[in-house]
Amino acid sequence: MAADTASETSTETPTEPIHIDGQAHLQEVADEYDVLLTDFYADWCGPCKMLEPTVETLAAETDAAVAKVDVDANQQLAAAFGVQGVPTLLLFVDGEQAESIVGVQGEDQLRSLIQQYTE
Repeated sequence: MAADTASETSTETPTEPIHIDGQAHLQEVADEYDVLLTDFYADWCGPCKMLEPTVETLAAETDAAVAKVDVDANQQLAAAFGVQGVPTLLLFVDGEQAESIVGVQGEDQLRSLIQQYTE
């Protein structure tokens, strides 16, 4: 993955969530896609499990890329973004954090949030 066209910004949006491993990886993914919805979650978190099908649907059906960050495996990354409870959703636009939402959200709410930045 050395010299691919990293400067290309019209990258095809993935239809499945990208699992993030560390801050550098998150920044790389945020820079690669115009809009990135990032789900900070934990395997032991009931509300996170409730949100998972919604996150997967948004990955498949919207123009936003979707990333998942396991807070137990990425404690420093979660702390760097001030994540204190899960699920926490961060929306990145053009590589910068634009929105932060804590708690389970409905698909319609998240879809309209994404559409504010993708239309």
